[in-house]
Amino acid sequence: MVGETLELGWDERPREEAALFNPAFCGEIIALSVSSHHKAARRPLSFPLAFTILPLALHPASRAGLPVQASTTFRTWAVNNDALLTPLADRIAHLRGVTREALLFMIQLRALDITQEGLTPGETPIVLTRKLETETIETSDIKRSARLLGRWFAAQSSPLLILQALGLKP
Repeated sequence: MVGETLELGWDERPREEAALFNPAFCGEIIALSVSSHHKAARRPLSFPLAFTILPLALHPASRAGLPVQASTTFRTWAVNNDALLTPLADRIAHLRGVTREALLFMIQLRALDITQEGLTPGETPIVLTRKLETETIETSDIKRSARLLGRWFAAQSSPLLILQALGLKP
């Protein structure tokens, strides 16, 4: 299980886990959400919402269940996807260390900035204008989902209402 192996050094972690959950990749996913959120709302992404991005974007069933467009009503989607959201709290708990590690990495690189209000793009934001040659369809889908989540969260009135719709207790 992810939470158990995060205590191991990078050379001791299972290869697949080290590749998928490395701070650079996970940080990029979070940074894409933060950037999309900031472009759409011109306000920081609430810090607690940052912990929902990886569990939703990396989990294949959750990612597949996300709508194609951020204009989909969030509350309706959450009610209609209760089966996907029921295990979300556990996934967030298991990926909490991964998320922290990714956030710290991005903040150290100045790709993200943290304020009292939340996360914003940093002084040197990640700029990926073209698709990498080695990028897989799954990686592209993860990045698309991360951008969608940023825009979608920006369209909601309150981070608290988002967390409640996801079945989470703040």
